[in-house]
Amino acid sequence: MKDLFRNVALTVASVMMLLCSCETIKKSSNQDRGVAVGATGGAVIGGILGNNIGKGKNTALGAILGAAIGGVAGGIIGNKMDKQAEQIKTEIPGAKVERVGEGINVTFDENNPDGSKAGVYFATNKFDITSNSKLALDKLVKIFNQYPETNILVEGHTDDVGKDTYNMTLSEKRANAVGDYLRGQGIAASRLTIKFYGESQPKVDNLSAENRALNRRVEFAVTANDKMKSDAKTEANKP
Repeated sequence: MKDLFRNVALTVASVMMLLCSCETIKKSSNQDRGVAVGATGGAVIGGILGNNIGKGKNTALGAILGAAIGGVAGGIIGNKMDKQAEQIKTEIPGAKVERVGEGINVTFDENNPDGSKAGVYFATNKFDITSNSKLALDKLVKIFNQYPETNILVEGHTDDVGKDTYNMTLSEKRANAVGDYLRGQGIAASRLTIKFYGESQPKVDNLSAENRALNRRVEFAVTANDKMKSDAKTEANKP
């Protein structure tokens, strides 16, 4: 990880040197220069971290960081994501919501604080959407529809009990079941990306029943779509 961040720093430094040597940048104002460098540096950082983290234990986090544009525009997007994240936290107690960079990571696992199954939960070896899961997903749909300029990644994960191939298939069926439900409730298919990883992307080790419950999960990554990014860049460049 240290090598990763060292490489990121060197790459961003090179980009900033290139930008500062550009004639157009030299003639720009300090504010414009800061936006250009910040946006480019942010995109580089997001891309490098996204690609590397995506190969590790949290692909949803990698997707969020990989979609970052940085700079003032990234800050504008972040402010919009703050509101959406807070709404998800408030309206869906079973969700674990994290604001990451310019996106939102939402996780539903089996360890709800009150012991209930209030989130997106699947019975053992099943992939059908339960009535409790529908309640949570319906709330998500309502919130997602209030922010139509976002893309949504849906990921399915399992613990390590059982064969690898079985768990991969199970996570695929669960992720697709969630995606199908969201589409059925009006979320545009163009906004959705479905991925599944079986037991290969644990959040924690599988050495206890409690940890295995954390790894049996559905994750969402919410990121800005092209229109939101374009609008944010336009707003950031206003005099």
